[in-house]
Amino acid sequence: MNKKYIVRLSKKEREELADVVKKLKGSSQKVRRAQILLKADVRGPNWTDAKIAEAFSCRVQTVENLRKRLVTEGFRIALDGKPCETPPRQKCLDGKQEAKVIAMRLGKPPKGYANWSLRLLADHVVELGLVESISHETIRRTLKKNRHDTAKDSILGDSAGGRPRIHRLDGGNPRHVRRTLQSGLSAALHGRAARSTSQGDSQVDSGDKAPCQTC
Repeated sequence: MNKKYIVRLSKKEREELADVVKKLKGSSQKVRRAQILLKADVRGPNWTDAKIAEAFSCRVQTVENLRKRLVTEGFRIALDGKPCETPPRQKCLDGKQEAKVIAMRLGKPPKGYANWSLRLLADHVVELGLVESISHETIRRTLKKNRHDTAKDSILGDSAGGRPRIHRLDGGNPRHVRRTLQSGLSAALHGRAARSTSQGDSQVDSGDKAPCQTC
């Protein structure tokens, strides 16, 4: 199949990419983009997209998108990626996008993959057009936040048996509360038994002291 977007790197570009790979400059995604571009270069190895995807654990579409970005948007954007246009402190994903990421994580991974990895999720989010670029660290924080919110909103109870948990309002150890409750329960049962015995003895004593009706 003829490629529409051909990677033709200049000597300077190849040197910069090789330096990024050798010294691991930048994020892991930047390093992988550099590796892909070097292998896709028609003036170099000229690997197929499938071979590149297999070598660097990504999807074929990821390689295709990177070639397209190089040709249409330039070397710098292809290597560094597009920065988020929103302010640094604002989230790259809104609520709807986060929900899609979570749903994706819970769904079946792409063909050829046993599980979703953070980098695979990040690649897929970009490929779906949810964002221009995103790091696997942002994906990790999104999934971690969802687990935290789910745990906070759930009813207090053991995850396995659904038994209620006891929490002290003063922040003390719940085990102390259990021991206190157990001690109180034991004392109550002991007191009840003592009262029952006392009442029984009283009835026996009064029966002994009662005058005989037949005498």
